[in-house]
Amino acid sequence: MRIAHRLLIGFIVLVVLALAAAYFALSGSLARLDGKLALQGPSVPVTLERDARGTLTVQAANRRDAAWALGFAHGQDRFFQMDLLRRVAAGELAALAGERAVGLDLNHRVHRMRAVVEAAYEFLPNDQREVIDAYRDGVNAGLGQLRVRPWEYLLLRQAPKPWKSEDTLLALGAMYFDLNENGTNGRELGIARLRAVLPASLVDALVAPDPTWEAPLDGSRSPDIVLPGPDVFDLRGQEKLAGHATIPASEAMPGSNSFAVGGTLTANGAAIVATDMHLGLRVPNIWFRARIRFPDASAPGGMRDLNGVTLPGTPALVAGSNGQVAWGFTNGYGDWMDFVRVTRDKADPSRYTTPTGSAAIAVHDEVIEVAGGASRHLKVEDTPWGPLAATDTDGTPLALAWIAHRPDAFNLGIMALERATDTDAALAVASRAGMPPQNLLVGDRAGHIAWTIIGDAIPLREPGVPGWPGFADATSYPRVIDPADGRLWTANNRTVGGPALALLGNGGHDLGARAQQIRDDLQAREHFVPGDMLSIQLDDRALFLSRWNDLLQATLSRTHDAALDPLRQATARWTGHAAIDSVDYRVVRTFREHVHTLVLAPFAARATKRFPDFTWPRATTAEGAVWQMLVQRPPNLLDTTWACGDALLEAAARQTAQELASGPGGIAARTWGEQNTSHIEHALSGALPHALSQFVDMPVEPMAGDTDMPRVQAPAFGASERFAISPGHEDESYLEMPGGQSGHPLSPFHGAGHEDWVQGHLTPLLPGPSQHSLVISPR
Repeated sequence: MRIAHRLLIGFIVLVVLALAAAYFALSGSLARLDGKLALQGPSVPVTLERDARGTLTVQAANRRDAAWALGFAHGQDRFFQMDLLRRVAAGELAALAGERAVGLDLNHRVHRMRAVVEAAYEFLPNDQREVIDAYRDGVNAGLGQLRVRPWEYLLLRQAPKPWKSEDTLLALGAMYFDLNENGTNGRELGIARLRAVLPASLVDALVAPDPTWEAPLDGSRSPDIVLPGPDVFDLRGQEKLAGHATIPASEAMPGSNSFAVGGTLTANGAAIVATDMHLGLRVPNIWFRARIRFPDASAPGGMRDLNGVTLPGTPALVAGSNGQVAWGFTNGYGDWMDFVRVTRDKADPSRYTTPTGSAAIAVHDEVIEVAGGASRHLKVEDTPWGPLAATDTDGTPLALAWIAHRPDAFNLGIMALERATDTDAALAVASRAGMPPQNLLVGDRAGHIAWTIIGDAIPLREPGVPGWPGFADATSYPRVIDPADGRLWTANNRTVGGPALALLGNGGHDLGARAQQIRDDLQAREHFVPGDMLSIQLDDRALFLSRWNDLLQATLSRTHDAALDPLRQATARWTGHAAIDSVDYRVVRTFREHVHTLVLAPFAARATKRFPDFTWPRATTAEGAVWQMLVQRPPNLLDTTWACGDALLEAAARQTAQELASGPGGIAARTWGEQNTSHIEHALSGALPHALSQFVDMPVEPMAGDTDMPRVQAPAFGASERFAISPGHEDESYLEMPGGQSGHPLSPFHGAGHEDWVQGHLTPLLPGPSQHSLVISPR
């Protein structure tokens, strides 16, 4: 017994020591929040303060020192996330994460993004390089001041590599990938494959926008959809093909909402700008809340006061307010990529034919390092238009022209917004900012509001000319300034028509139902305060699905199939919201998805037969064409399996009932919240035991909202922030954010503010009382 007793005591001591050692190692990567430091970098002392949510306030003597201090904070709190951004963009993730990341690296390395940004850095003006270099030094100083390397590297058994100046441009490159189809141009390829197996007029109808749901700023309207007759295409008598591609009836695309009201609609006379940027959700959040203050003679009171969100990896305030102007973004989904057919020289496949002879294809041997495994070699074949990245429907190689391949598409021109004094000055920044083109919505303290496209690489096209002969100049950028009703809105939809649309192109616009609902919400009010904008951001009314509910009810009334009784009971009352406890919403949404699949299956099957890896083109849900087929019931376009359209709808209802009845409690228990349950996790959560991952991830909970409504929400996708800012009245404005400021589970800011975001509670834009203060003086 004495031996057992001593062994037990010894075991307990070992466990305590192990836990203490683990805590010591884990706590060693916590950010320094208080005290004084003397470091090489700032020209005069800088102060970093934090409030209870971890909002950073930087007090500096100039913008260069502010960039250094922001870099210090990012390097301490977010270095691992910054490392992921640069590695994802450069195709270097496998060197950190091992074999599981090789596929992503192969896809991204073909773009040779590191070579692009190294050239871009050399093109930058001196003032931008100075800020980037100061930020780089701050990041590395912050990383160097941690007692232990960030905990993620302990788990991966890796050491972090210092931040380079070009890595800041790689962070922008990661956003190009995120916002531009991951650099694949898959939508254009998918449409080309449909055109290879179906008549042109049928494909035109399938990919056409549905004018019913459009809400462009200029009031333009797309043409009505015209379905081809049996003389063009007739399924009757044709071979019936089994199987179908996945039809994305509802999909979450990287995008955003932004809307603004002018000073004639506000009590204080200043504009209000609201935005919620829709991206993948993670721990910590992609954005980092910050207030940046430094002397500036052009600012009110001689002090520039920036408030909003920064992107760790860059020194810029991405979205927010400078005290005179507020701004926000949504993804514009213009056409920023094109394929160019490249015909190899039959006598020498290493060359390609041109009108004047042949030219050599440049070849690059890209080495992909793999942690714990053998390196891979990737042969990248390059042309003046871009790398060979795909194959056309007839087997011809395709070079991808993408604006992100241009070094001059990368710069920190966006930082000029920090000093814009009014909307005119903000609009002048648009054509100089090297970033993924976005809808820019701005408002100023005098009450003016405006919209344009920001991004300095809008390609020009000429029929029959491969690639791009040039790029749009500032005078051709479309603009809407101070509309008569004092309201502006964008939600990844088509914003303009006519020549402006011809310039921007269609890279996969949103259906428009979300933008239309925001527009109507704005028009329902005559007076606004910032808090009114949150009610629009949280609007989860399912207006888009109302007609699908009517269609389901008509279908259920025509059949006496007892198997559909649970559907009748679940949808007896249409609540019309994507609410957590809504069963009827989930039923109607699922019914629509099955209808889409059944209607489009014959067309997708023909593409899949010829191209086994075919996927339905992104952002071409064919909503308008499907609805017209259900209204017109054209026998030449409906699958011959169904004697009529009614039989197809009844089959979709039965599939819906079978799918939703399979879980515990049957259809009555299939709430929307059960399906739409949050999974907002740290990047390394999957490498941890569940008992530990729950301390790193955000709580799992049902969420309201969905795709085609202002409150966009999916399990790991949605509003990465929500704010509404009245410039000059920041004390009346709000900003809420999921995931928290810090990904460190021991940080007081881990998950801070997340529950307010879940519940939609107003949280102030301005930081609260300072809880921590760190002063860094020049050494």
